[in-house]
Amino acid sequence: MQILRSGRSRALLFQFLALAAVLGALAYLVHNTMANLETRKIASGFAFLAREAGFEIGESPFLAYSAADHYGRALLVGLLNTIRVAVVGIVLATVLGTLVGLARLSSNWLLARLASIYVEVIRNVPLLVQLFFWYVVITENLPGPRDAANPLPNVFLSNRGIAMPGVEPHPLYGWLLITFIAGLIVAGLVARWARARQARSGQPFASFWVGCGIALGLPLAVFLVAGAPLQLDAPQLSGFNFEGGVVLTPEYATLLIGLVTYTAAFIGEIVRAGILAVQRGQFEAANALGLSRRLTLRLVVLPQALRVIIPPLTSQYLNLTKNSSLAVAIGYPDLVSIANTSINQNGQAIEGIAIIMAVYLSVSLSISAFMNWYNQRLALVER
Repeated sequence: MQILRSGRSRALLFQFLALAAVLGALAYLVHNTMANLETRKIASGFAFLAREAGFEIGESPFLAYSAADHYGRALLVGLLNTIRVAVVGIVLATVLGTLVGLARLSSNWLLARLASIYVEVIRNVPLLVQLFFWYVVITENLPGPRDAANPLPNVFLSNRGIAMPGVEPHPLYGWLLITFIAGLIVAGLVARWARARQARSGQPFASFWVGCGIALGLPLAVFLVAGAPLQLDAPQLSGFNFEGGVVLTPEYATLLIGLVTYTAAFIGEIVRAGILAVQRGQFEAANALGLSRRLTLRLVVLPQALRVIIPPLTSQYLNLTKNSSLAVAIGYPDLVSIANTSINQNGQAIEGIAIIMAVYLSVSLSISAFMNWYNQRLALVER
């Protein structure tokens, strides 16, 4: 009883009892589930992942797949399709949301009102309804492949999707990627040196433009020295569709447009709130130093606003990734869609749902870990 008099000991004891209760409840649920499955002669386990899937997948841009492949490969294709739309969606939603947030703070009355209307309309219409709207716009209002719109050379818009030129593979491109990564590392070191130099002397250094020049200039130099081996694969009309190049299907385009426009509306409000959270005196001090509006925003306002923006921005990134599961409503073969097809064929719903939960949990935790690391980098440190 002497131990219980310590607050720390009591806290540890209560935590141990809570953990034991949770583990006991989980053990009971697992045992009860396994017993019920065995009573009903329902197969359990993940051995089905090695069996032949027997169904086709409409989109598999990163991994070759056929109906003769196993369920594990089919689910991997779904995971890659989910990551494909989530990564591109996060980048585009961040750019569009930032522009919308800045537009709402613009002194231009028309621009600010249009941005406000966009935010209010998009945020108050369910995402699923927006996905149906964009799907109808793309599939019902765009012309067929033979009458496809041609806004740019070798770019075609039709109800079969967006066809655009692709780049023919070449061994040099792997080295270009390595050079680009090396350039990013060098650019990061330059930016770090520039911050330290400015802190010591007060003299600014154009680290952003220098970093861009290094990150882009090194691959460009290698590309030119190697003879600029660039060959485009332009899409060509063949029968009732386009062949060659890169084709974004209506399902992928619908999901991407819907996720980007919906999430950008929330990101725009987050950016606007973060900028408004910066004290007015910071703007006045920057003006007193003679900084332009652009430099004030980049050097004074945004670095302080990011400390307010990053935490809710992380939630929007997670929401966009999880909202991609609505792809099943428009026929895009993401992880949830392929897992549902697998469950309908093999009847192992518990394992299929467990895979979906584990994947989304892993992806969400990865995004949260990265954003928390970045948020800590921006935190003010008392010295």
